[in-house]
Amino acid sequence: MCGKNGETAFFLCDRMLAILPMLRNLKSPYQFTICLILSVSQLSFGQARQASPNRDSKTPSAAGRSAFNSSCAACHGLDGRGSDKAVNISEDVRVRRLSDAQLSSIISNGVPGTGMPAFRNLPERQVRALVSYLRSLQGRDEAHALTGDAKRGREIFFGKGDCSSCHMISGLGGFLGPDLTNHGASSSPSVIRDEIMRSPRVPPPGYRAAVLTTASGERLEGLIRNEDNFSVQLQTKDGRFHFLTKAELQEIEYLNASLMPADYRDRLNDGDLNDLVSYLMAIPDSNSKVTPHQHEDDTE
Repeated sequence: MCGKNGETAFFLCDRMLAILPMLRNLKSPYQFTICLILSVSQLSFGQARQASPNRDSKTPSAAGRSAFNSSCAACHGLDGRGSDKAVNISEDVRVRRLSDAQLSSIISNGVPGTGMPAFRNLPERQVRALVSYLRSLQGRDEAHALTGDAKRGREIFFGKGDCSSCHMISGLGGFLGPDLTNHGASSSPSVIRDEIMRSPRVPPPGYRAAVLTTASGERLEGLIRNEDNFSVQLQTKDGRFHFLTKAELQEIEYLNASLMPADYRDRLNDGDLNDLVSYLMAIPDSNSKVTPHQHEDDTE
């Protein structure tokens, strides 16, 4: 019987043999009953320990979080966004470009000449869990799950999505919207997807749209970059800045809506959207050379 269930059975048999002499020496039925109950309880606890040898082990995310909170958070913050003691490691593009092997080396060996110490006492398994947790803070774990085609996403960005009419990536594209070259370094795929599909949109600060009608009847649409009581500076989609006094204008029509289209649910199917997000999540090679978008520095 002792060999029937392997190590667990041997453990139970061994414990039973150990307590039998003690039970024989008990003369009172009451003492015998109490001792038997305690012994069985001990055996059950021991069986549970044998059946679950890894009960105290942590999942990689939990182990990584624990290691990060105890070793890194004091300087880098619980969210990895840095403090007065250390840099932002969850959003910094340079850190996000590092490979897992490079991050592991930095954790184990430190960075000479900086405040980054070496954690040589951390076992390799714990370092891997810590790097995995850092990737989750960076949103990269979600990025790895993307199934879109980044190459096709680029075609959508510069084609049917018409994103490049306002946004620039690696020196190519428009001027009105934010440069999205490193947008994937600070945003998760779900955040980017939600922003593309958002409707209606509220223009963020600094991106207030307007249509100016000049005294001659010319209409100029774009973003107001500066405005005071007497003048206004407007940037149109071609990148040009128009400096006009309000005395020269017939009308200033402020647009409450964003210039970014709100019909992407109709323009893009699920595959298109996944491809586009995959392209935006791709971090450009820091060694690659791009030719900046050339335009005339025209002002009016």
